[in-house]
Amino acid sequence: MSETAVRVTTKKDWMSDQEVRWCPGCGDYGVLQAVQQLMPELGVVPERTVFVSGIGCSSRFPYYMNTYGMHSIHGRAPAIATGVAVARPDLDVWVVTGDGDALSIGGNHLIHALRRNVNLKILLFNNRIYGLTKGQYSPTSEVGKVTKSTPFGSVDHPFNPLSLVIGSEATFVARTHDLDRKHMMGVLRAAYEHRGASFVEIFQNCNVFNDGAFEDIIGKQVRGEMMIDLKHGEPIRFGADGHKGVVMGGDGQLRIVEVADVSPDDLLVHDAHRADPALAFALARITHDEHQATPFGVFRDVKRDDYGHLVAAQLVQASERKGPGDLAALLRSNGTWTIG
Repeated sequence: MSETAVRVTTKKDWMSDQEVRWCPGCGDYGVLQAVQQLMPELGVVPERTVFVSGIGCSSRFPYYMNTYGMHSIHGRAPAIATGVAVARPDLDVWVVTGDGDALSIGGNHLIHALRRNVNLKILLFNNRIYGLTKGQYSPTSEVGKVTKSTPFGSVDHPFNPLSLVIGSEATFVARTHDLDRKHMMGVLRAAYEHRGASFVEIFQNCNVFNDGAFEDIIGKQVRGEMMIDLKHGEPIRFGADGHKGVVMGGDGQLRIVEVADVSPDDLLVHDAHRADPALAFALARITHDEHQATPFGVFRDVKRDDYGHLVAAQLVQASERKGPGDLAALLRSNGTWTIG
């Protein structure tokens, strides 16, 4: 947060004058409400906040925030946001993207922003479908998914977004969903407070082209038994009265068990600050389909110098060693040659 961001705001200060145009019942409304409600609590101001999006239904987000913003091109939001964050480290830069935008054409830009640890807050709306282009399968659609582009069922193995970004050395990784504003705001607050690249996957319902994609996990009647709420420093338990838990076997694999069948000391204690990403990766892989208990919350939150800070330090160091640069000399250096 910028030291000058002291003016008190309300949710209304963050709402633009644009009519919100998503399909009635779309999960994007819930995310927008959560973000607009959270911003005043963070103690930030609209004029020092930027939202950058790519292409997709979620990418209309910047229109609805009374901040600086850019509706950019397909998949390139992380690259554009990287430029903003490095050039203006005094700004809070958010990226809003979808499973198609970020994980298909934008996959390369996403993983490099994460490995560089650019100071960005990246929100990936995952509805497991291409919504804006009317219902084609996406990189997170399950095998066998019948869509307009896969009439006989998809044969593609889907990405697990969290294991992808953990493998990219992301320093903050979390998951939430569009039906619980309190949980979503808590996760987004933690993402904001992290210095470096924060990645949050948001399970988001597309009620037109993929309605109920996550109903077996986050449906109101089942979420108590299906959502594994990760809390740093606490044993991983869930279900009614915490009757289920997670243990690590001798083979290193994580398993869901009945707590009554194991010793309390056997339960895995969640460590979001563990430098080694193996545990976070294992938690991201504990679920194999949309019908199994699924972890939510902060998987990983570790410290590493952010990219913008390192670039700025390098520029200062170069200036101190060599003084002001000479662009003309650079252009005419021995990296040029004459043809003919």
